[in-house]
Formats: sequence, structure tokens, C-alpha cells
Amino acid sequence: MKPTNSSVSEVVQIHGGRPLSGDVEVSGAKNSVLGIMAATLLTRGVNTIHNVPALTDVETMSHLLRILGAKVRFDKNTLTVDTSTCDYHEVPVQLVQAMRASIYVLGPLLATLGKAYVPLPGGCAWGPRPVNFHLEGMRALGAQVTVNEGAIEAWTNRLQGSEIGFEVPSVGATVNLMMASSLARGVTRIHNAALEPEIGDLADCLVGMGAEIEGIGTSTLTVKGVRKLRPVEHDVIPDRIEAGTLLIAGAITRGSITVSRCRPDHLGALCDVLKDLGVSLEVGDDRIRLSAKDPLRPAQVVAQPYPGFPTDMQAQLTALLATIPGTSRVEDHIYSDRFRHIAELRKLGADIEQDTQGVLIRGGRRLKGAPVQATDLRASAALILAGLASEGITEVSGLEHLDRGYERLFDKLAHLGSTLARMPRLSSESSKPVVPLQVVPPAAADPGMPNLNVAFM
Repeated sequence: MKPTNSSVSEVVQIHGGRPLSGDVEVSGAKNSVLGIMAATLLTRGVNTIHNVPALTDVETMSHLLRILGAKVRFDKNTLTVDTSTCDYHEVPVQLVQAMRASIYVLGPLLATLGKAYVPLPGGCAWGPRPVNFHLEGMRALGAQVTVNEGAIEAWTNRLQGSEIGFEVPSVGATVNLMMASSLARGVTRIHNAALEPEIGDLADCLVGMGAEIEGIGTSTLTVKGVRKLRPVEHDVIPDRIEAGTLLIAGAITRGSITVSRCRPDHLGALCDVLKDLGVSLEVGDDRIRLSAKDPLRPAQVVAQPYPGFPTDMQAQLTALLATIPGTSRVEDHIYSDRFRHIAELRKLGADIEQDTQGVLIRGGRRLKGAPVQATDLRASAALILAGLASEGITEVSGLEHLDRGYERLFDKLAHLGSTLARMPRLSSESSKPVVPLQVVPPAAADPGMPNLNVAFM
């Protein structure tokens, strides 16, 4: 199946200038569930994952698991993955191009089948995110790894525990190596491991499967390999990036909202920045109440690895700072080129200057609605937030990026009082990745399983 030149894309039209108010709940964490779905390949049997958001990335990973032989069902935010017949080790290039997290299956395939063929990953259109940490880590565990014609080919008799250290913390590589080492022979120590809450969520899931992991929540993970892991039932943590995006929606509209079913302990850096801006926060066990009124203050913020300010929030924060009088600065020390949203924010009237280190924001100019184009997941959220604060109508296209990481965001914003409408727009070429269903091997098919292309829409 290929896109045609007359395909239909979608836009959202936002009537801005209205303060948000009310209570909104957070969905499960995208960045947790993708790793947990890959981890089911370490087991043989039926895994049950609760609090799973209905996202296109989850849909894509579900297709990938089916291709590898799993039977996948999704119903009311619960995903069941039956890995009893998983015996296929090759990942189609179309799926990997659609989602970078597809590389997460590399470690589980090596650990269980002793071989893996995974094309180099794609995903968001910005910036290089090299996979060398993944590859060197697998080599350290004793795998033979080559990269030929844009694909990773790896094989091993059995992985062997090792000492592995990262030059800088890598979330993806920590995820992959933690899974692979769970079934390796002997002990693996991962030094300078990523500290993100999603790493801890995956580690807790692996422990539920029978893995032996020490140091969860620290920068040194010690994994004692076991011979076999069992299927698990697991609840995914709330999505801290969605929670942060909703909090900034309240702040950018100078509203008063409560974000519930969240983990405030995962949002410390963002909450500190919002307080520095002059936003009022009341923090409870599983909720944050926000109230924002002018005047707010400018700020200097640097995106860093957790527990620092998250790179996945810098675009949204930049949109907020554009509405605050004074000079602010935002730098991203994780992905220095993650600023494709800046040109689009300028179309709305934002005064932002970009340099090699970050952006300088001369805030306080009145934003005015205009057509803008999202180029990646978090940029799409930033443009929607800016539209909420703009006079007139803002039309945001490129919503296929948003659908990768936010469940029912427009419904949630409408519940808080925003005026917006999602609608089709005829375009010359669709940019949404198309997953060819014919690549699913007959052995992986489940006649009773709903098509997730339909179930998630």
C-alpha cells in the first residue's frame, strides 16, 4: 500500500486567546510502553500491559511484534501480547523508518533467538540520534554485529555478561542493554545508565518477569542474567511529557487547571521552572494544580538528561516563553539541533533568534494565528500550545507527528475549554508512514484480533 498524490491529511484549527480551566487526566507513558512491548519478546506466553495509550507508535510496535510472531490485542487501554510463537528475527524496513524505537527489539531478539536483522531506525525528522551505543553494547555482551546496506545484522550463541559504560547517558541504549543482559550468562553492569523514570518502569516490568536487577533508579544497573523469563502483568506509569505539555497549556493561556493521574515526582525540573516564571503550583500525591496570571517572568533554561529539564519539553517551554515579556534563553544539551519549531513560531509573531547553542527569545509580543507546519512530535505540541495563546485562528498541519505521542490531546484541551477542530485537508502528498499489512507472516495472524489501524483511530 502506497500513498497517492491525492491523499487526505489532517489539520487542527485553533481559536486562541481563551484561558483554560478544569481537571484533566494523563495517559500512560509512550516512552515506557514501547520498551515494555519489546520486552515481551523475552518471554513465551501471554503478557498483559495496562494503561497503554492509543498512539500510532503503539500501533506500529504492535505490527512489529506481530511480524515477529506475536498475537496482539488492544482493548480499552489494555494490551495483551502472546509471544508463544515468536520465532522470526527480521524487522521490515517500513516499520523501522516509521519509529526509531523499533531498534528496541534488537536486544530481545539476540537474547532469545540468537540472531536479529534490524534496519537502522527512523522516526522524527530532526537530528542524528546515533545507534553506536546500542551496537557497541551488544558487542560487549559477546554478539557479532555488522551494519550492511543500512541494516544491523547480529548473532550470538548466548550473550555473556560484561562491564558496559556510556560516555553520556543514553535512554535507548540503556533500555536495549538492560533487556538483553537479563538473559545473558553472568553479571552485566551498565555504568552511566540513563535515569529517566521510563527506565525504572521497564526495570520494574523486567523484575516482574523474573529478571534480577539491582540499582534501579541509579546510574549503575547490575543485571544478573537468568535462564528464562516469564510473562508479566504490568501497569505503565503516567506520561510525564504529556503532563508537562498540559501544564504549559494552562500556563500559556494564563489559565487555572488541575492535571491529575500524574507523577509529580517525575516532573520536578519542569515544576521548578514554572515556579521561577511566577506560575502558582499546588502539588499533591497524583495531581498538580496550576494557576497562571500575568505578569510572568522570563527565564534561562537548559535541557539536560533526567533529572534535568527534559529535552522533550523544550519546544513547549519555548512557546510559553515567547508570551512572557523580557529576554529568555533556551538551550538543549542533548539534541542541539532540535529547534525546527522556531521558524513556525516566528510565523505566529514570536521574536526568537537561533544560534549554535540554542535560542534567544524576546518575549511578550502578541501572537497572531497563522498556518504552521509541525515537523516532529514535540514541535507539533509546541505549535498547538502557541495557537492556544494566539489571536484569531491558527491552523496546524503535520498532525501525524502528534498522533505518535499524545492520546486524545484535542479532546483533553477541549475539555479544558479550548476551541479547536480537527478536520481533513486534501494534500498533494501524505507524509504519514504507511505500514504494509501484507508483510505479516501467516503464522502470526490472529483471525479474532481487531485491526489496530481501526481500533486506534
